[in-house]
Parts: sequence; C-alpha cells; structure tokens
Amino acid sequence: MTILAYAGAAVAEIAGCFAFWAWLRLDKSIWWLVPGSVSLALFAYLLTLVDSDAAGRAYAAYGGVYIVASLLWLWAVEGVRPDRWDVTGAMVCLVGAAIILLGPRAA
Repeated sequence: MTILAYAGAAVAEIAGCFAFWAWLRLDKSIWWLVPGSVSLALFAYLLTLVDSDAAGRAYAAYGGVYIVASLLWLWAVEGVRPDRWDVTGAMVCLVGAAIILLGPRAA
C-alpha cells in the first residue's frame, strides 16, 4: 500500500502544482486552480495512507519518489528528456528514501 500511496501522491502533487504553474506562468485560465486544489488535497490525503509511525519520516521518504515522478513528468508532459545527471540524482534520492523508509527502528 505504501508504494501505491506514494505513487498516487506524487501524481496528485505534481498535477496540482502544475495547475498553478499553468495559471501563473503559462497564462492559463484561473479555472485551472479548481482541479489543481482538489489534486493537492488528494495528495495530502494519500500521504496519510503510508505505513509509517511518524509523518516527518513518511514525508522524507516520499521526497525520493517525488523526485523520480517529477522527472517522469518532465519527460512525458513537458517533452524534456532527463539527462544522466537527473537520472543519477534521482537514483541517489531513491536509495536515501529506501534507507529512511525501510531502515530498522528501535522498538
């Protein structure tokens, strides 16, 4: 469930933020903010489904997933292919996220 929650949260957050970007930077209608706001609320809800005993830890681990999802968005939606430095940085972040999420904890 955690991976699905993180993936859904990433899509919802990026889509919501992009709606604001489109309104402010791409001169789109203010109506873009309606689905953008709903998407950001969905993002916040989905993070509550993560299997973690601490919100901060769930958010920290999510950061790595967000970075990878952002690069996929860059490629799929904006048509800009991530370069080797983007990919390398994303992999480093995923390793860090895995350590945070899966590391052994004291009882």
